[in-house]
Amino acid sequence: MLMNQMETFLVTSPANRIFQRCVEAPMLRRLGGRTPGARALEIGCGSGYGTKLIIDQFGAATVDAVDLDPAMVTRARHRLRRYNDQVRVEQGSADDLQAALGAADASYDAVFDFGIIHHVINWRDAVAEVSRVLRPRGRFYYLEVS
Repeated sequence: MLMNQMETFLVTSPANRIFQRCVEAPMLRRLGGRTPGARALEIGCGSGYGTKLIIDQFGAATVDAVDLDPAMVTRARHRLRRYNDQVRVEQGSADDLQAALGAADASYDAVFDFGIIHHVINWRDAVAEVSRVLRPRGRFYYLEVS
């Protein structure tokens, strides 16, 4: 499901980026640790700010990022252009990572979800996909609104 105009405004706002950088990412690091050298995936990457944090704050070597909204994919690609050798951004759904990214079983060390799973209509399928693509002992970092 695509976000409405208000959600898009909130997600792309400077206040959200500050919150993500100063609250969400540090909380996830405390709970799950850093991911130095990891191959990571971000579902629902939006404008790409979370992807940047995954590299800068978590230490992932590479990140594949996916978002359903083509406008967000364009924004993310623009924001992340200096990370071209580390980041791939594709349009697609979190509930079919094979179609979106060609994601094989057990292919990621970490998967990140910065509060998007409630936007996925088939959220159970998305969680199953996360489980499928995580390597043994891989980590699923997620935050969700309540």
